[in-house]
Amino acid sequence: MAKINKSALSEKKGVSVSETTNANSIKSYKENRKTEIAPDTLIEGILKKNITALGRAITLIESKNQKHTNQAKTIIQACLPHANKSIRIGITGVPGVGKSTFIEAFGKHLTDLGKRVAVLAIDPSSSITKGSILGDKTRMEQLARNDRAFIRPSASGESLGGVARTTRETIILCEAAGFDVILIETVGVGQSEIAVHSMVDFFLLLKLSGAGDELQGIKRGIIEMADAIAINKADGDNLKSAKLAQTESKRALNLYPEKDSQWQPRVLLCSAINNKGIDAIWQMILEYEKVTTKNGYFEEKRNKQSEYWLIQTIENQLNSRFFQRPDIKAELEKHLKLIRENKTTAFAAAEYLLGLE
Repeated sequence: MAKINKSALSEKKGVSVSETTNANSIKSYKENRKTEIAPDTLIEGILKKNITALGRAITLIESKNQKHTNQAKTIIQACLPHANKSIRIGITGVPGVGKSTFIEAFGKHLTDLGKRVAVLAIDPSSSITKGSILGDKTRMEQLARNDRAFIRPSASGESLGGVARTTRETIILCEAAGFDVILIETVGVGQSEIAVHSMVDFFLLLKLSGAGDELQGIKRGIIEMADAIAINKADGDNLKSAKLAQTESKRALNLYPEKDSQWQPRVLLCSAINNKGIDAIWQMILEYEKVTTKNGYFEEKRNKQSEYWLIQTIENQLNSRFFQRPDIKAELEKHLKLIRENKTTAFAAAEYLLGLE
């Protein structure tokens, strides 16, 4: 009797689907994707707190298509008078510190208090494939299902430091859509903090005890920007070392000069996974808002941020227009070839190209 070889891999017949039904579904999906919604309709939807309209408007902002860019400008301009009514919180920390877990616990706490929370999570883009995972909705599964929360993962693209090019404009739309708290998560690569600091009211640094980030992952400049430090994962066997890290961080903060905000940064313990210390962090942020509003720093900081945004936008526009010019593209290719052949230097080529302006 011949031996029958059975493979561990086998294909089972699936449920048959009507070809007509399947074709119609695909056709409907493609038509819906192609359907464009007028900016006025999206504006109306945003002001009525419609999440779908908000998402589609953000997609227009992120698009590099000139038509979409013009539509996005119209939407932003209309939403601007309805913005600036939230508190913007930047959250950073080295990879593995538990940013996503913390944001989910923090966001859930805020929604339980009746707040509407928007989470703008910046995912790093590959320098090779230009792609991003955009997995924050997966990591924040419970918050993603919350009716009072909105999570928007965005690819960092070519933006320096991992902050999405359009994050600032997205904040305006979220505020116009009635979100009370805007949480901005950095990729935690050590360069995005400056950009995020320029668009938030409160900057929270998450740290781990015994992870070595006191010397390696967290640099002096980032600690100087922080309005508070939260030692995360302060639970179980890690609680003792977390308290030690808290003491060390407090001592370190005393060495820094007084902030213009007249706010003394604090160091708190928390356990996002056990939902401990979350309310204390929120109460601290409310106290910060009260102190800085009273002394005028809160409004002053936002005005300075608007000035910074203006300069950044001009630089981005000049950069984009320069490299989109046909003559620049042609000359750039020529000079790249000359550089490869060692017939010119990068500095000489740059001076020549800039002289074409």
